[in-house]
Amino acid sequence: MRSVAVLSLKGGVGKTSVVLGLAGAALQRGIRTLVVDLDPQGNSTATLDPGETNASLADVLIDPRLSVLREAIAPSAWGEGLDVLVGAEEVEAHNQPDPDADELGRLDHALSKLDDLVDSSSEYGAAYRLVIMDCPPSLGQLTRSALVAANRALLVTEPTIYSVTGVQRAFEAVQHERVHNPGLQPLGVVINRVRIRSIEHSYRIQELREIFGPLVLPTVLPDRSAVQHAQGAGLPIQRWGTPAAREMTVAFDALLSRVLRITQLRRRPAGDEAGILEAGV
Repeated sequence: MRSVAVLSLKGGVGKTSVVLGLAGAALQRGIRTLVVDLDPQGNSTATLDPGETNASLADVLIDPRLSVLREAIAPSAWGEGLDVLVGAEEVEAHNQPDPDADELGRLDHALSKLDDLVDSSSEYGAAYRLVIMDCPPSLGQLTRSALVAANRALLVTEPTIYSVTGVQRAFEAVQHERVHNPGLQPLGVVINRVRIRSIEHSYRIQELREIFGPLVLPTVLPDRSAVQHAQGAGLPIQRWGTPAAREMTVAFDALLSRVLRITQLRRRPAGDEAGILEAGV
């Protein structure tokens, strides 16, 4: 199972749109996927429209037992094979600025039981192959918990001056959290909402490449209103059907390929620089 934390320490860069685009791409490929909604705004949960549950992520962070985890997961309305560990406003109470090791490890402890969730129920279905964590735009317990639980961190930014600063802080946070999760590595920086003809955007993209080098992913996500239209209709971009939506579908599929390829390649112990280089970091 591959697990990816999607984060930015600046709001409004389209982080949730990237999560939903990846989820839709995985659904299209038939890859069993769980979206974990850590953002108290709950936008991933609202858009994926899962069924009613008797618990939420807030309950899981209090009590990460298998029975609680089962009650907090529901199928997405988008289609079979895409589930949601549902978010709620109450998770904000778990976004402490200085959590202890036990608090940081609860999400990881819960997600480690996902295979047991399958084994405990013949009706549950196949095991998850991908877990995508939608983090809030702040560096508190919720984002740090995701980094402790993840194999990789995908940093989302826009090509603007303030967003560049935010992704620098996010990268530093990933490096710092390796104290608790030595296997964590940055998957890369994805640049979202790019306007190709914008001189400012071109300048900031070049700046990002100078700062982060090969960590800046070759796939950039163009600024297309089709993304917001599809989300407003509660549909994956892959089903929106316009030329702009098809363009985004290709981009998200390429990004998903990167996620799957890199997380699959990395099989060496933490600290093995050759393994990190082979994985494309």
